[in-house]
Amino acid sequence: MNDTLILPCSSCGTLNRVPRSRLTDVPVCSDCRERLLDPHPKALTAATFDRFTTASDLPVVVDFWAPWCAPCLAMAPQLERASAQLVGRALCAKLDTQQNPDVAAQFTIQGIPTLVLFDHGKEVARTSGAMPSDQIVSWIVDHLPAIRT
Repeated sequence: MNDTLILPCSSCGTLNRVPRSRLTDVPVCSDCRERLLDPHPKALTAATFDRFTTASDLPVVVDFWAPWCAPCLAMAPQLERASAQLVGRALCAKLDTQQNPDVAAQFTIQGIPTLVLFDHGKEVARTSGAMPSDQIVSWIVDHLPAIRT
């Protein structure tokens, strides 16, 4: 098992090498000083999506959502809670499909909210529909054994 992980910064795109033993020390980006393992989901754009989901050594779960979607808005605080519980095990992010339709089309997102779990840029699992935080965490944890971490 590798003693370090590569964690991408969602703010500036810098790839950061973080020792596994330091994951609980609140690592920050070497360039912009933003938290790498923020307990809040990171907002992604078309410009940041590929690097964030591909370069991370931790699994990345992306919530495909839109601001006009009532179930998406209801699930947002649930994803916040789930993200805080997953710090150091997975990265949580959000992609506004209204602002980034090309990325949503690339992954054939047909309904929102949709959660997609990525391992080094490859889709590992997908689920659609709003769910409570404990169900989000369980869904992600259930798929972690299929991911090389």
